[in-house]
Formats: sequence, structure tokens, C-alpha cells
Amino acid sequence: MSTTGMAADKAAAPNRLGPRPLPLYLTTAMLNWSGSRLASESLRSGLPAWNPALESVQQDLERQLRDSAEAIAGSGASDNSDEKSAWHDFVAAVDRAILERSQDLLDAIRIYRRHPYAREVEPAPVAWSAGTTTLLDYGTRNLDGPPVLVIPSLINRFYVLDLKSDRSLLRYLEARGFRPFVIDWGRPGDDEARFHMTDYVAGRLEECLDAVRAITGQPPLVLGYCMGGLLALALAARRQQDMRALGLLATPWDFAAGAPPVASFLPLIRPMLLMASDQGRTIGTDLLQALFHMLDPMLVIKKFLRFGELEADGAEAEDFVALEDWLNDGVPLSGPVAAEALLGWYGENLPGRQLWRIAGRTVLPGDINLPSKVIIPSRDRIVSPSSAEPLGELLPHAETLHVPLGHVGMMASTNAKKAVWEPLGAWMEEYAQ
Repeated sequence: MSTTGMAADKAAAPNRLGPRPLPLYLTTAMLNWSGSRLASESLRSGLPAWNPALESVQQDLERQLRDSAEAIAGSGASDNSDEKSAWHDFVAAVDRAILERSQDLLDAIRIYRRHPYAREVEPAPVAWSAGTTTLLDYGTRNLDGPPVLVIPSLINRFYVLDLKSDRSLLRYLEARGFRPFVIDWGRPGDDEARFHMTDYVAGRLEECLDAVRAITGQPPLVLGYCMGGLLALALAARRQQDMRALGLLATPWDFAAGAPPVASFLPLIRPMLLMASDQGRTIGTDLLQALFHMLDPMLVIKKFLRFGELEADGAEAEDFVALEDWLNDGVPLSGPVAAEALLGWYGENLPGRQLWRIAGRTVLPGDINLPSKVIIPSRDRIVSPSSAEPLGELLPHAETLHVPLGHVGMMASTNAKKAVWEPLGAWMEEYAQ
């Protein structure tokens, strides 16, 4: 299908509900900040800092309180009344800081929700579809270019790879001469809600591979990002003869290496995950976001406070809103896939122990003889670099590149093109023919 004459995908500014789940973020902020008042009691009572890293901070605050009491007394010594006055002033200052910071957070969220930005990109035509899964052709201006099949995560929407017209890996690859296809998994429908990993890999993913081959007459290079990298590995284990090369971006493998704190909570939600799997229910976006929240409980709060300091109509604020809209536009996971990923990957480390199976066959990186590129963001908070690094050792023909970016930054930051896209594109050109 040609994009000629198609209108740009421009919608009105969305009715934003994020950041999701908002009640969790607000509760976290208030518990954290109100805890500052309680922690202040240790200053007055002389209790040691619970965190050794804060010992010097506590000593500095104690010194300031003594100095304040002495200033109130107007002499070199202070009595109990002076100490009480200094203490009350300090507590009042803490209370004011909590209220001010709370208001700053609410103001920042309000600015985000009312921001006029709306994603405006030229839509890519659908090359193939089945159920709620579609294959989008981002190379219609480069029909003879080497094909590339890009596999995103099942959790987040694909368009972090095409966030804005000037911040798009997919459009960069087309401009470089490739013909990229990307999978839009969509929201699970009635059928997909019962899908296991095998249904996605041996079903939808292999069908997408077949579609790309049929459309272009060539085997594609295959790129996988995050969870999509694991799916790409599983696809390569089954169909490497139909692929030119394999690129893995921020792809975890050894889930025991740098295991996130959230892993310790998995036994608590195991019954719920198994029930959702058995009944073919989906696991919603807010629950998935809550699990990621445990990686760094104050991360969202800190980034919104920083956003509140930006010029609302500036480019940096617009970039923030664009990325935040994508983060809050997640899709549910099928119950079986959620159980396999959370319990099988994070809980049992099946991939890292080389016990992960798709359609009864173990996924073994050592059996994949494709030229491979493993790109690891060193500031990744979601996929620990130590989890991704084993792939560079296990894949027989792998090159590894470490980049000083984060998990999302490697795709959507201002530095992504130079640090990731350009070296990735140069490597792809080596195996494009």
C-alpha cells in the first residue's frame, strides 16, 4: 500500500491520565517526604544515621541546629529553651519543604496533562496482519532496500522506535537505504489473551518473517529491542536460515545477574499470575508499571519535578511529554506470557540457565550462527548490563557494543543517533547483501 495522499497521523492533544499509576506515585512521594519529618527525630535524640552514607549529612544538620540555638541565645551557650526554639524552626522548615515539593509535583503533573503536544508522524502502511498484530512497512520509499524486521517488546508500544519524525530509528534506517518493517503487537484480543510465548514466536513472529520474505524476496536482518530481543533470539533459533543477521538491543539473558529488587516480590504475585494464565486473562498496564516502579521508586517523581522546572513550550519539555505519552500508552500482557516472563525469566532464570523452551525446543544462543550485534546501554535501569553481556559471549559470531545511555535513551534520546543508530547501521550494511 502506498502512503501517497495519506494524511499525517495528527490527533488532538490526548486526554492524559498519566503518569500511570498515578495513585502509586503520589503515595510514594508523600511517604518518602513525610518520612523526612520522622527521621528528623533522630537528630534531636542523637540516634545514629540508619544509612552510613548519610552520616556526614546528619552531622552537618546537627551542627547547624546547634549554631541556630546559639544564635537565638545571643551568646556562646544555649539552654533548653533555645534548643527547643531552634528545633521547632527546623521542623517547621521541613514541613514547608514537604508542602512546597508536593505542590511542585502536582503542578508538574498538571502541566504535563495540559501540554498541547500530540504525536504527529506520517503513518506507515500495513503490510500484513493477523488478529491484533500488524506488520508495518516503513520502507515504501525504498522498496529495493535490504529488508529489516524489527521486533519490539510486547509490553510497550512499538513507536518508541518512531517517537517523532526527527527522533525515529525506523526512519533513520530507511534513510540509510534499508527497508524496515516493524511489528505492532497491538492490545491482546480474545485470542491473544491466551497466547503463550510459543504462540507469539512460532506463530505470529514466524508469519511476520514469512511475510517480509514474500514481500521483498529476500531474507531480512532481524533486530530485537528489550523483550523483543529475546523473541528475536527464539526466532533465530528456529529460522536462522531465513535471516541475514541478528541485532539485539538492551536484551536481557541472565536474569540472575543484577537481578532487580522486584524479583523478591514474585512469590507474592505468583498465584495471581498463574490464575491469569490458566483463565486466559491479561495483566494490565498499571500493574506492569507498578512492578517497574519498584526498580527505582522515586524515579518518576524526580523526573516530573525536573520537568516542572523546564520552559513549558520549550523543545526539552516537548521531548519529555512525547516520551511520557509513550510510556503511559502501554498494552496489557497475556496472562500466559506474563507468567512465563515474570516467573520463568525473572523467577527461575530459564534463559540464563539455558532451559527456556519455545515449541518444545530449547533456545540456545550457541547454536545461532548468524552475524550478531549485541548493543548494551551501560546506564540501563531495566535490563542490567550484566544480564545482557552473556549474549556477547554465547553467540558464536557476536560483536558487543557498550553505549553510555539508558534503556529508553538508546532509542529516543538526542544522543541515540550518534551512539547507537550510526554504529548499528554501519554494522548492518556489512551483512545487507
